[in-house]
Order: sequence, then structure tokens, then C-alpha cells
Amino acid sequence: MTLSKEYTELKTSRFERKFVIERGGVPYVEKIVKMNPGAFRSAYYERQINNIYFDTANLRNYYDNHFGKSKRVKVRIRWYGDTFTKVERPILEFKLKTGAVGRKLSFKLKSFDFHKDITKIEIHKVFNDSDIPAWVLDELLSLTPTLLNTYKRKYYISFDKLYRFTIDHHMVFYNFSPRNKGFLEMVKQNDITVLELKYDMQHDTTVGRVTKYLPFRLGKFSKYVYGVEAFNYHLAI
Repeated sequence: MTLSKEYTELKTSRFERKFVIERGGVPYVEKIVKMNPGAFRSAYYERQINNIYFDTANLRNYYDNHFGKSKRVKVRIRWYGDTFTKVERPILEFKLKTGAVGRKLSFKLKSFDFHKDITKIEIHKVFNDSDIPAWVLDELLSLTPTLLNTYKRKYYISFDKLYRFTIDHHMVFYNFSPRNKGFLEMVKQNDITVLELKYDMQHDTTVGRVTKYLPFRLGKFSKYVYGVEAFNYHLAI
């Protein structure tokens, strides 16, 4: 496999533990994080994250994630800041998970203008005009845009820098419509806050010193799965 010079990989496999909170909102979740004996502090400024997800015509990636298949993948373009704008530093990501352990393959894309009525052809032109490996382009040929989601994220890191919390809130989902072009149908979800604990595999044996102080139940929440089902009620089994 020949890799582009613009290729980067999250080589260290890590756990991503999610807690879904439906009451209390961000202030309550932040209070719990700051009170944790891990001495978590703000690691980065709050920012908006934008993702365009891709899937096969029969939604293979959706079903693999919905039913919790051991090996699963999500393909997306990610960028930060405004949504409908000139996207300056987009990243193409293959998020690979085996069980609860994940890693990423990431590729820099050329800048592009993102607007609500963008077409599949326009998006695939971004891929073709970017410096990414041939095998990646081959993978993308079978995929189509399916969903756009945006949300705000806060970042916290423990004093020993072994554990990180992210707090996601104010989620918005847009359905991609090939027939009418673009991302025109929208659903907002402001009632759910997602707390995620991220850490490298070698620190799993000591993670209890962080998690035992969380009054939340460990759960599953995929923004991609949630968004797809928000527009396709027949899929929510």
C-alpha cells in the first residue's frame, strides 16, 4: 500500500467510552468533570465540529454500527468552525473500530466551498483534486454522501495527561438528498449531551480511578446512526 505524503495515522489504538446525558445539560456535565479526582482542566477552546458522512447505497456502514459489528468503519470529511463556508482545512477520515478500540486514517483535502445545495459530483471532485492515494479514491467510488452533522465540543485533559474528556452538545443533523441536491432537511437535538472519555489502551487498567466518580451509565451513541435514523424512521429498529 503506497501512502501519500499527506497521510497521517492515529497509530495508538485507544478506547472511546461514551456517556449519554439527557438531563442537566453542559453546566452539570462540566461540574462533574471538574470535580473528578483526575484534576481535569480545559485542554482547548470550545469549537464547532462539522462532519459529512459517506456510506454505500445499501448503508453498509450504518448497519455495521447500528448492530454493533465487531469491525466497523465510518468515512467522513471533518472541519472546524462555520458550516456553510469556504472550508480551508478539511480532513478525510476513515474511523476504524474493533470492538471498543479505535484508530483513524486521515488525509488532507484541498479547500472547497461548502453550501447547502452541494452535489455528490462536487464533493467527489474535491477527492479527485486532492493528493490522496489511489486506493482511497477507489474506496470512495462506491460511497455517497449520506449525512451532515454539526455540534459544539469542549475539551478536558487530566493532570497526568493520560485521560481526555470531550463534551458534545447542540447537535444538528442534515439529510443528504441526491434527488433535490444537497443538505436541505434539518433536525436539531439540543436535549442530549455526550460525554466521551478517551485514552490509550495501556491505561485501561487504571481508568477506574476516573470512571468510578462518574454518576453516568456507560452507553452507546453514534452521531452517524442517530442522524440516519432521524430521517429514516423505518431504520430505527
